[in-house]
Amino acid sequence: MTKTNRDSKHIHLIGVCGTAMASLAGMLQARGHRITGSDAAAYPPMSDVLAGLGIPLMQPYAESNLTPRPDLVIVGNAISRGNVELEFVLDARIPFTSMAAVLHDEFLMGRESLVVAGTHGKTTTTSMLAWIYEVAGNREKGKGNGKGAARFAPSFLIGGVAENFGTSFMVRPEIDGVRQPFLLEGDEYDTAFFDKGPKFLHYFPDAAILTHVEFDHADIYVDLAAVKTAFKRLVNLIPRRGRLVAFDGSENVSECVARAFCAVERYGFRAESQWRLTELRHEGTESRWTLLRAGAPFAELRLPMAGEHNALNATAAAALAAGQGVPAAAIVEALATFRSVKRRLEVRAEVNGVTIIDDFAHHPTAIRETLRALRTAYPGRRLWAVLEPRSNTLRRNVFEHELVESLALADRSVLAEIFKSEAIPAGERLHPENVVAALRARGLVSAVYADADAIVAAIAPELRAGDVVAILSNGGFGGIYEKLPQAIAKQH
Repeated sequence: MTKTNRDSKHIHLIGVCGTAMASLAGMLQARGHRITGSDAAAYPPMSDVLAGLGIPLMQPYAESNLTPRPDLVIVGNAISRGNVELEFVLDARIPFTSMAAVLHDEFLMGRESLVVAGTHGKTTTTSMLAWIYEVAGNREKGKGNGKGAARFAPSFLIGGVAENFGTSFMVRPEIDGVRQPFLLEGDEYDTAFFDKGPKFLHYFPDAAILTHVEFDHADIYVDLAAVKTAFKRLVNLIPRRGRLVAFDGSENVSECVARAFCAVERYGFRAESQWRLTELRHEGTESRWTLLRAGAPFAELRLPMAGEHNALNATAAAALAAGQGVPAAAIVEALATFRSVKRRLEVRAEVNGVTIIDDFAHHPTAIRETLRALRTAYPGRRLWAVLEPRSNTLRRNVFEHELVESLALADRSVLAEIFKSEAIPAGERLHPENVVAALRARGLVSAVYADADAIVAAIAPELRAGDVVAILSNGGFGGIYEKLPQAIAKQH
């Protein structure tokens, strides 16, 4: 149902450069609302998304950003008391809400909610699922089956830019008599300063994927038990008629799905699982495998991405789609033509024989899987890991040992000082020099530098043709993605 002009509101988003917030801004604009947004600092890809949408981006935060007075303010989950705009909203009693609540009320009602959750792999798996549905809809359209095409035409919200679509969101017009899918990346992070529950508890899934469950977000979860409680609550929201596709290689996942009221289908490498990968092989940046369903051949799958973790992500997406009625032929075609997600093993530059890769690293496990995938994709080449400890988990020392183990997969590793170290209590803070010392004790080359500029100055002269540099950060990293290629070009 398309909103009319009479329903149009001025909606302001505080923290608009967050991936989901920028996407929501575009979705609300498409509904006919007038959108403004503010943030402390903007960087690609979401700053580019906002610019492309023509949505005004105000920097820095200021009371004047709320003039004229908006009808509604959406407060990002990174915004806390003390923010000058939030304080003005509270003083002036401007109506406010959260991103997750708006998603439910404005976009999910009347649609089939399909949620991809888990500590790792959410963005890529949701992007794969959306592309599978898109291909299925196009195939039905080609057959002249309008109802079938509408049934598979996906609306989605993804925590990254899906390269097959060139966007992180899409909202399809509603068709009378057809319950259409809405695909969501289900984030376990808290919702807002006034709602400390996970965002995914607002999404009420009809079916869901659970990829992994590990301790993460150390700023809001005290331990692994608290993380598992959040995922158990999500599982408890799935109706009896629904389905849950869950990874078979994690005891934490098994615990979280044990009391589900819906059907649970496991996926992975175990012989007893409903969805089983067999004969997995990697050929450069491509992966191939046979997928079994209940022990019988389901499809021969090809994915133009490296890494076991990506094959597992694709299997999860295939399993959920198949269970919702998507034909196997559409799944095969979609995965073979999948083009990844920005900032997920994204080749940012190739300069003088040096390949620079951007990956959204937020956790030691994600770093490990990224480096393993790069070893597969670029065999025999010298691999550099350049890390900015920026996520709330990586900035803490809780995973210092695991971080060492992950970075040890690289030939050379370089760390920046942790991002905004003063925000982390001294006793909890990661000390990059300890990580470097542990790596050097293993005979590995490692160093720590103050910032991106210092890293570029230090490593650009050391890089040689054939090197692969993985830049690992969940933020802008001081513009290193542009600075390093420029320095390499000048150096040579």
